[in-house]
Amino acid sequence: MRELLKQLEVDYLLVNSTNEYLVEYSSLNENARYSLTGFSGSTGDALITEDNIYLFVDGRYHIQADNEVKKGITVVKLGFGQIQDDEIRKLIEPSKTLGIVAKKVSQARLESFNGYNIKLLKEDPINNFTELHTSDYVVAFEPKIFKSEKPILITNLEEVSYLTGYRDYTVDFSSKIWAKMIVKEDDFILFTDNKACEDYLTQFDEELIVDKNLINAYDYSLIKYPIHKASVVKKLKSVKTDEEIEAYKKAFNKTDMAVNAIREYIETKKDISEYDIAKQLKKEFVKYGAKSLSFKSIVAINENSALAHYSKNSKNKILHEGDLVLIDCGAYYDSGLATDITRVFVKGKPSKLQKQVYTLVLKAFLNAYNSRAMTGFGLNSKAHKILDNQVFGFGFSHGLGHGIGINVHEAPPSLSYAKIAREKFEDNMCFTIEPGLYNPKYFGVRLENSCYRCKGRNKSFTKMGFEGKLIDYKYLDSKEQKWLEEFEIL
Repeated sequence: MRELLKQLEVDYLLVNSTNEYLVEYSSLNENARYSLTGFSGSTGDALITEDNIYLFVDGRYHIQADNEVKKGITVVKLGFGQIQDDEIRKLIEPSKTLGIVAKKVSQARLESFNGYNIKLLKEDPINNFTELHTSDYVVAFEPKIFKSEKPILITNLEEVSYLTGYRDYTVDFSSKIWAKMIVKEDDFILFTDNKACEDYLTQFDEELIVDKNLINAYDYSLIKYPIHKASVVKKLKSVKTDEEIEAYKKAFNKTDMAVNAIREYIETKKDISEYDIAKQLKKEFVKYGAKSLSFKSIVAINENSALAHYSKNSKNKILHEGDLVLIDCGAYYDSGLATDITRVFVKGKPSKLQKQVYTLVLKAFLNAYNSRAMTGFGLNSKAHKILDNQVFGFGFSHGLGHGIGINVHEAPPSLSYAKIAREKFEDNMCFTIEPGLYNPKYFGVRLENSCYRCKGRNKSFTKMGFEGKLIDYKYLDSKEQKWLEEFEIL
């Protein structure tokens, strides 16, 4: 690594997990951070210095990072309120040179390092592989084109997919089309080839509106007269149309059937592994009309369920009598909107500890779901108040939920302690409520329903019931037991 830094004529190198579209989930074969560290989580970057390699991960990935990273990597475990780039800045001297790959960093993030000596790199020296995406578009909704006095460049794939109404299922765990676009007045130009877009931008002599948070620094450098405005599309797509709400209801009905079928599979089959369950789950999704999974299913038995984003699905981890299994899954159907659900089952008779933890998580869900709080921050605080500082060693290490849409994670809305979570909900916003408790010595429990806002109240798309044999009613007061009547008990 020292030799690489010398060749690049830099003192530090930022190694990103994303690609030039700045997507949340880039495939591992184009993920430079994965190539460097071996860590397969969806978020978290690395920093190479002259004497160390640092990997930055949030609370969802602390244990996974310890299990996956290559020898010699220092894992920096971010806690609540800690910002990755703030911790990176603590490790670098402003007078020394930080190398950043121009196509893999947003313009806004680049500018957050103003005052530091930055060298922009044209190519990624760790992994410059780029997936070739062959287009196979289908129409899910009518185009949503709005009028704009000045042209707008949109490079975010979810926003392009939302505005065009197109979907593409040729890439696993995605319904996005791989394209960029310029909105001009009440029409648009769609670029399915990056080189064509770059050539167009270099010759474009008008003012062009961009969101620095969503465009990579290389594309931004090609614009002659940029005007920075926060994306109007991000807010538009966060509030679903009535047509999208109805499409979501149909999609979750099919998702519920698939998860209910896998529950029956778990109850009746013997000597099945995490891999077997995941394989059967995919078959069930396809049976009920799924075009693709919306993300790689999490099937985690016992201590593996304490890893919030565990995704190994081992052939060697077998479900035995008394074992607990957590399943976090979802799919895309005709609408190309991502479904997301988490349920926990137990093979045979549960233990007292399994019932206690499950019921406390259910208690947190019911209180958040029925809260009149007007923000995701408020719902998140309600759940954390119930679950934080549990005396028996289980912790709630992540936010309460996230927005859903074309991508399985959207913001707004956000249910967390983040600043964006203080924005007020609007009717037809869609999001998850997913409290959890985790202890790596034992297991983890997370219960996730995908919901939407309707007339100021939370309504659940998810109708899949909760596991009756895991509920210990002595932990639920009379009001909470009344709330539970809305949901089926299996």
